[in-house]
Amino acid sequence: MRRVAMISLSILLVASGSVPSKPGPREKCPVCGMFVARYPDWIAEVVLRDGTRLHFDGPKDMIRFWLDPARFLPSRNRGELESAFVTDYYALTSIDACTAFFVLGSDVLGPMGRELIPFAKRAEAEEFLHDHGGSRIVAFDDVTAELLEGLDR
Repeated sequence: MRRVAMISLSILLVASGSVPSKPGPREKCPVCGMFVARYPDWIAEVVLRDGTRLHFDGPKDMIRFWLDPARFLPSRNRGELESAFVTDYYALTSIDACTAFFVLGSDVLGPMGRELIPFAKRAEAEEFLHDHGGSRIVAFDDVTAELLEGLDR
């Protein structure tokens, strides 16, 4: 009985778009055009309400898209966004971006340079911040376009 329930739950999660997927080898980031699969430790993903899955080479580009999807895909808008995932820096597993903790200002660079470093657990984000000279920890909802622009300076 338990196994049937777990299988049913897995099917429901996949059908609802709640489970992250892997990018294809030729899939490009809609923000910067880099091949996403080349950076498996940094993959981020947005799932749209129609089931479309978009992969990004890091959290920074994924959040840029999340904040203004029409800028990168003119046929899309914020109302179509369903869920977002990032890769936890330590565990290298996909986590819900909306509940992640992001470290800013560290000495760790991503595929596009200075990056938001994601963690599922605040304690791990705090440890990383201390070990890698980060400046602060922010939640997904606290990331703004201005904050992202500051990373690129």
